[in-house]
Amino acid sequence: MLYILDRANPLNLLSSEKASLKNMARPDKIYCDNTNIMYSLTERADTGTKRETFFLNQLKSAGHAVLYPKQGDFAVDGRYLFEVGGKNKTFEQIKDIDNSYLAVDDEEIGRRNRIPLWMFGMMY
Repeated sequence: MLYILDRANPLNLLSSEKASLKNMARPDKIYCDNTNIMYSLTERADTGTKRETFFLNQLKSAGHAVLYPKQGDFAVDGRYLFEVGGKNKTFEQIKDIDNSYLAVDDEEIGRRNRIPLWMFGMMY
């Protein structure tokens, strides 16, 4: 039933890189398709979940393959690793990984591997 909702778009399901019978039965993470759906279900949505929902929605809508990695928040196209957070987010969780980036909220200008979260809204 979850995978039907994923295909119909009210949900975004995120599974790990390794395909197994376990994650075919149950995904690693379940997100609403977009933040508007989150607000229809609750008055106060968690800020971190809103950020991750927005990021996942934008990348999947642009046709990118997004998976749940062992480290970080999102593995994109089997090549890039992203950690999503606020302006105080550091590279601590993904510091030794090639092609790793921070998608940070509350920041207008990016530097090096820190990309403002709002820029992912320009992917369509």
